Amino acid sequence: MVENRKSQVVTQGAARSPNRAMLRAVGFQDADFVKPIVGLANGYSTITPCNMGINALALRAEKAMRDAGGMPQMFGTITISDGISMGTEGMKYSLVSRDVIADSIETAVTGQSMDGVLAIGGCDKNMPGAMIAMARMNVPAIFVYGGTIKPGHHDGKDLTVVSSFEAVGQFSAGKITEDYLTEIERNACPGAGSCGGMFTANTMSSAFEAMGMSLAYSSTMAAVDEEKAVSAEESGRVLVNAVINQYLPRDIITRKSIENAIAVIMAVGGSTNATLHFLAIAHSAGIKLELDDFETIRAKVPVICDLKPSGRYVATDLHSAGGIPQVMKMLLNHGLIHGDCLTITGETIAERLANIPDEPKPHEPIAGHPVIRPWDRPMYAQGHLAILKGNLAENGSVAKITGVKNPIITGPARVFESEEDCLAAILANKINAGDVLVIRYEGPKGGPGMREMLAPTAAIIGAGLGDSVGLITDGRFSGGTYGMVVGHVAPEAFVGGTIALVNEGDSITIDAPARLLQLNVPEAELEIRRAAWKAPAPRYTRGVLAKYAKLVSSSHLGAVTDLGLG
Repeated sequence: MVENRKSQVVTQGAARSPNRAMLRAVGFQDADFVKPIVGLANGYSTITPCNMGINALALRAEKAMRDAGGMPQMFGTITISDGISMGTEGMKYSLVSRDVIADSIETAVTGQSMDGVLAIGGCDKNMPGAMIAMARMNVPAIFVYGGTIKPGHHDGKDLTVVSSFEAVGQFSAGKITEDYLTEIERNACPGAGSCGGMFTANTMSSAFEAMGMSLAYSSTMAAVDEEKAVSAEESGRVLVNAVINQYLPRDIITRKSIENAIAVIMAVGGSTNATLHFLAIAHSAGIKLELDDFETIRAKVPVICDLKPSGRYVATDLHSAGGIPQVMKMLLNHGLIHGDCLTITGETIAERLANIPDEPKPHEPIAGHPVIRPWDRPMYAQGHLAILKGNLAENGSVAKITGVKNPIITGPARVFESEEDCLAAILANKINAGDVLVIRYEGPKGGPGMREMLAPTAAIIGAGLGDSVGLITDGRFSGGTYGMVVGHVAPEAFVGGTIALVNEGDSITIDAPARLLQLNVPEAELEIRRAAWKAPAPRYTRGVLAKYAKLVSSSHLGAVTDLGLG
């Protein structure tokens, strides 16, 4: 029971009277010292539309926790806007922020002896950062998603932030005017909320709902709708109940619940970043998870949702069609998720889904194209996130392989030592159909920080080369990326992975059906190149990025920063 875990500060009586005096200064009354202290990790900021609506949700959750018998203590966490920093040096801090967020939540909750924590976040790294901390600390916890943005509109089309990046490529290729480009920019993001497609933020929120660490339906609600605030309030009440009943994260975050999350990621067509984040979450929870496990689940689970970036719809459409509970009910009925997993409310997944229809209700904003497809008419028979291996990725790499018109490509390597160099070549129309672009030294250590390559991949799509050009990198991709692109190549270039040995013009094969990433150069020649290769000097020698580069592990291990410290 909670008495066994209640905050040291409020239970040690006179021996802790100086601490109690501090708490009186922030509003504690005599009766409050027997109540559980519940943290509220608030990701509010005006840095990004993803997080600018969060404070109102935090205040609603705070009141609900107080009314439920808890003593909420609010503290702030940071965010880096991937969309704003994309294509700049600042993007190197994005993945780093995941671990900063995790460390900061752990520091505040454990340092202040809190009995539980509710975390509210919006932008991509808020969610895995919070979940890593929750798994580490193992005090009752719940995640509240700040909500998705509603789609922008222009020229009769739904827009997302990715529309703006692709429009840059279209403009550079002479396909649209500068005025049209400006209108896309002005209308792509209409207000508060995280990127609207099944990009990384909505992927992770959906996965956390599937895992049982968030409330049903909460992952696809729009940020600005009242139901999102109501859900935040309910999350506060649920957390206090979880503290009383000691529903712990490691009772909920299990191997089976992570498999549920991965199955949902496959079914909705989620982001490649989910592989990296769930490897890290599993590590924090002490669960064995490998890249190959994603491939095993991919082979079993069809893609049943028609969602951007490669489909038609956005997260709010999925919500109207039945949301993640509807997707999970279909997976449960076909034996593809575990119904006995516990959720933060104390019910099992099967109990949560008991009253959900077996088939999705009709919801076709575009006639003949439902958001959630019937089971016998999936978008794709197998999942979209494939693990490719070969001499270019001995430890693995990650690719979206569905919806690609040419799933096998062999072509000459076009080698770039940074994202900026590659983007400049694309915008200057120096890339030809059949080329395989190689962007290296952008990995966890080499970047450092493993930047996302949305700018060059969107420029490729915008230039009309998405079906004829391949791209591989030891960096990452935005959840908004699609096409014949392969990321998370491991070992990365900075530690001497084969990607560091590629020369301009070398033949490279990307074979999605065979899950192969191959440099077509004789092994004897590669040994000569390997002997001549020298590790480059670190790009940073002090500060956050230098510390990160020193500590971070390979992407195939989740790019965690505490591997092997114990």
